[in-house]
Amino acid sequence: MSANKTIEEGSEFSPKFDENGLIPAIAQDAKTGQVLMTAYMNRAALDSTIQTGFATYFSRSRQKLWKKGEESGHFQKVEQILVDCDQDCVILKVTIEAGQCHVGYQSCFYRALKKGSDKNLEFIAEKVYDPKKVYKR
Repeated sequence: MSANKTIEEGSEFSPKFDENGLIPAIAQDAKTGQVLMTAYMNRAALDSTIQTGFATYFSRSRQKLWKKGEESGHFQKVEQILVDCDQDCVILKVTIEAGQCHVGYQSCFYRALKKGSDKNLEFIAEKVYDPKKVYKR
């Protein structure tokens, strides 16, 4: 089986990290299917996620690992890890107990481009918690 066939149709998990050692990770609510957030993982973050069962990501701005919920208490318990055909992106099906966006929404995708506009956004969700009470910065 060729390398591409092995990656695309084989049963071995061989995630492809980019030139920075990162792979995109999409967190999706395992119960509702709602996309909660997108982040990146390096090898250590992915390994930690697999080993602990809780989502761990790599912060590109802080250049360090962060376990989702370590500050807010809004953890992501990983129920399943999906990988795409090229193994260069993963989806984490997660169970959550509270909003996942650091600005107070259930999902980081709380705005949509208004129909007929190429610039204007509209809010499509309501805040589910007060981030000022959760994040003590």
